[in-house]
Amino acid sequence: MAAASKPFFRTELSLIVGLITAVLFLIFGKAWLEDLSSIPKVLGLFVWLFAVMLWSSFGVVRHADCLAIKLGEPYGTLILTLSVITIEVIMVSAVMLTGSENPTLGRDMMFAVVMIVLNGLVGLSLFIGGIKHHQQEFNLQGANAFLTVLIPLAVLGLLLPNFTQATEAGTFSFAQSIFIIVATVALYGAFLAIQTMRHQPFFMSPASLRGDEDDDHHHDFVIRSVPYHIVLLILSMLPIVLLSKKIAVIIDYGIAEAGAPAELGGFLVAILVLAPEGMAALQAAAQDRLQRSMNICLGSALATIGLTVPAVLIIGMVTDKTVVLGLSPVGEIVLILTLAVSAINFSNAKTNMVQGLVHIILFATYCLLIFD
Repeated sequence: MAAASKPFFRTELSLIVGLITAVLFLIFGKAWLEDLSSIPKVLGLFVWLFAVMLWSSFGVVRHADCLAIKLGEPYGTLILTLSVITIEVIMVSAVMLTGSENPTLGRDMMFAVVMIVLNGLVGLSLFIGGIKHHQQEFNLQGANAFLTVLIPLAVLGLLLPNFTQATEAGTFSFAQSIFIIVATVALYGAFLAIQTMRHQPFFMSPASLRGDEDDDHHHDFVIRSVPYHIVLLILSMLPIVLLSKKIAVIIDYGIAEAGAPAELGGFLVAILVLAPEGMAALQAAAQDRLQRSMNICLGSALATIGLTVPAVLIIGMVTDKTVVLGLSPVGEIVLILTLAVSAINFSNAKTNMVQGLVHIILFATYCLLIFD
C-alpha cells in the first residue's frame, strides 16, 4: 500500500481528462454531433469518447478498491455498486421525464443490465478465474442471500405484469404498482441491512474469515481518507455518465445506418455505463478474489431491480405515463433460464470455468435475440 505522496495531477489524470472532455462536449457537442455524414469524423469522435470513458472507468475502480481497503468488504463494493446503479436510474428517469413516450424504456434498461451482469460479467469472472486458478471459492451464505432476494424481485417486476388481469398485458394497476413499490423497497432495504450490519460476514471471502487472504494486490494504491475517495469516485463517474449520452448519439446513428435493432443502442450504452463494475469484477476474479467479484455482480443485478422498478413506477404514476415492465415471451425464457442456472451454480461454494462458460453462452443467446 503506497503512501499518499504522489501529486494529484498524476494520480487523477484520467479524471482531469474526463472532465475536460465532458466540458468540451457540453459546449461544442451539439455542433459536433449535428452532422455525422463524415465517416472519419464519426470514427474519431467515437474512439475519443470510448477511450476517455474507459480510462475514467479505471479511476472509478481504483477509488472503489481504496474504499474497500479502508472500510473492508462489503462496504467498498456496495459503494461502487450503488453509485453506478443510482446514476443509471437517474439517466432512465431523466429520459422518461424529458424524452419521447417510451413505455418499455425502464424494462429494457433493467433487462439489459441484468443480462450483462448475471450472464456476461458473472460468466467472464468465473471463466477467467477458472482458467487462471482452476477452482475458486466464495461465501455460499452471501450468494444465497443475494439470490433469495433477487429471484422474487425479478419475477415480481419483470414476469408478473404479463399475467395480471386488472390492466393490459405487461402493466400494473395503480394498487398493484403501490404494492410492488413497497414490496421491492422493503426487500431491498432489508437486504442492505443484513449486508452491512447483521450478517456482514456472509459477504466476506472464506479466506478473509480464516485470516489467510493475500493482500498484495493493493501495494501500488495511493490510500487517502474515506471522504476523499468517495468524492473522487463520484467525480470519476461523472464523465462516464455525461459522455454516455453523447456516444449514444453516435451509436444510434451507426445502428440506424446499418439497419440494426434500436434495442442495440441501449445495450451498448449499458455496457459502457457498467464498465467500472465490469472491470472491478474481472480484476477481482483474475486476482483470485471471487467473493468481491460476486458481490459486485450479484449486488449490481439486485440493485438494478431494487432501485429501477420503484423509480419507473413512481414516475409513471406521477406523470400518468404507461409503464410496461413485462418481458416478451423470449425475454421471459432467457430470464427464467438465467435465474435457474444462477441458483444451481451458486449452490456450491466452489466454481470452475465450465460454470462460467454456461453463463457466457446464455449471454451470447441474449445478444443474438436482440436481432430477433
